[in-house]
Amino acid sequence: MAENTSDAGLTFLAAGLQQFAERFIEGLHVRYLAWLAAPAEFETFRASFAQVSTSGFAMASQILLIVAIVAVPLVIGGRRIRIGTGTAWSRLLLSATVAVIALAIGFVAARLLASQGLPVQTLQLWVTSTVAGWVVLIALHWLLLQQQPPEARLRRNRLTKFVRDLSLAILWAVAGLSLVASLRLWGAGAGMIDLWGTVVVTLPTLLLSTGAIWRHRRTLAGTVAGPRPRAFWRGSFARCWPAIVIGFILFIVVNAQVARTMGVALPGGAVAMTALIVIATPHLDAMIWDWAQRGLNSPNISTAAAAWRQTARFTVLIAVIASLGALWAAPLAVGFGIDLRHVALDAFKVALIGMFTAFCWNLIGTSIERVSRADRIAAAAGSTMTSSRLGTLVPLFGSIGKSLIVVFAFLSILVTVGVNVWPLITGLSFFGLAISFGTQALVKDVVSGMFFLIDDAFRYGEYIETTGAKGTVEKISLRSVSLRGSRGPIATVPYGQMGKVQNFSRDWVIDKIALRVSMDTDVELVRKIFKKIGEQISADPELNQNLLEPFKSQGSTEVEDGTLIVKAKFMAKPGTQFLIRKAAMKAILQAFRENGIRAVPKPFTGEVDPNA
Repeated sequence: MAENTSDAGLTFLAAGLQQFAERFIEGLHVRYLAWLAAPAEFETFRASFAQVSTSGFAMASQILLIVAIVAVPLVIGGRRIRIGTGTAWSRLLLSATVAVIALAIGFVAARLLASQGLPVQTLQLWVTSTVAGWVVLIALHWLLLQQQPPEARLRRNRLTKFVRDLSLAILWAVAGLSLVASLRLWGAGAGMIDLWGTVVVTLPTLLLSTGAIWRHRRTLAGTVAGPRPRAFWRGSFARCWPAIVIGFILFIVVNAQVARTMGVALPGGAVAMTALIVIATPHLDAMIWDWAQRGLNSPNISTAAAAWRQTARFTVLIAVIASLGALWAAPLAVGFGIDLRHVALDAFKVALIGMFTAFCWNLIGTSIERVSRADRIAAAAGSTMTSSRLGTLVPLFGSIGKSLIVVFAFLSILVTVGVNVWPLITGLSFFGLAISFGTQALVKDVVSGMFFLIDDAFRYGEYIETTGAKGTVEKISLRSVSLRGSRGPIATVPYGQMGKVQNFSRDWVIDKIALRVSMDTDVELVRKIFKKIGEQISADPELNQNLLEPFKSQGSTEVEDGTLIVKAKFMAKPGTQFLIRKAAMKAILQAFRENGIRAVPKPFTGEVDPNA
């Protein structure tokens, strides 16, 4: 039975492919015949100019003149926009003003150059296409060049060359589409329009655009990769992006040609907008990401403003999804009889919830990042690697806050789409109660951790010792603390198993040095040597900044195994005593050699085997 079903499926697939091939070959033949008829259609097209008392040469001259007239304010305005130092909104307003002025000048000039009818419509078409092409070029310049920092001169030079090459392809495409639209306006034949659209517009535009992208593929990848540091997936995506763009363009061109050959009408506007959205979105995202990172690093930008910059990326994502849905999903929904008003309203509510959730998420993340950065700067200025109490608690509370935000957002979305969430909340409550009874150790760990953090027993970067482990605090979670030992291994200790916590990195530390010398050593001389060493250490700026009490002698307080025990001590900041101790020991050994003081090793007191 399964084999029969498989054979039937293969037969159906083969029949479909054969039918497609036959229709495609038939369409190619029809297009070929239409192209052969293009010369005759061209003669008919030339004759159409005589009906409105003009000629093809005169019409072409008027088109060139009207394009030149419109180009003058566009060039002047574009130069003013490029060299301007205003805000993005002021440049956008200036661009809109220049476009409106150019359109007005062009329409007035079209009225003056030609009489009513097809000549005026043709000139107005070229005025509109010229302004539209200028808008696309300004958007391309702003998207790739305007947001580059001034110090990135090399990248800006490379991007300038890429924009120049890509602008040539865009101008060719705009001029070609305007020419094809003019042919349709004057009633040219289908074969002539197809021939010009394919040979004069599509193929050259394809070669120019793909050639520009391939020549500047590294530059294009750099614009999508964004500033460093970047995620691994983003770097990999950026390296593949030029090939993706070329493949996407080839797919659109091939799909359009196949559809034309088979006589299937494609929504040209939807395809063009989809291509523009898909290609521009990664560049826009990288630009907003760079803008958001600058806001995050700038002390002049408030936390809320920096969080909004981060949220702008999510806003762009929602806009992209909404645009693609309006272009493709909306017609399908209408075809299936779905009421778009309710769907659009629910989608709008979900989008608002998502944007508010993203803003709260980024607000917490920005606050954590700024507190952590200020804490690191303060720690570096204080020559210590430990974190403040705020720097320790904020990341933990931030994780809790983000989790609550996600839960509330999920429940809000369910309520928006008409789902009754109270049974779900009740079920989760009983489930959580059952889990709490079954995981009493986990509850103990969480509660114990809360009290440890409230007591400020340890912070990030501090060296502590607790039951069964000691090391530097590297991670603090809800359930446990991770300690990295001096040799590298990490020990994860649940809070519930932590007894006494001994913190070696809080406030200050006293380091004592004990040395054995012979019984005939001059103790007063040793005291003077230690005092001189203490003065030398205090005179060293690198050591003195971490010294809280000077290095000084404690005299000789005991005799052990026929040797004198001389001691010294100093007080330093936690974690810096090892460097001071190293310098002190080096100075002590050198001073003992110079003054003839002999350090005595600890006598061996073990029993010796007489038979050994």
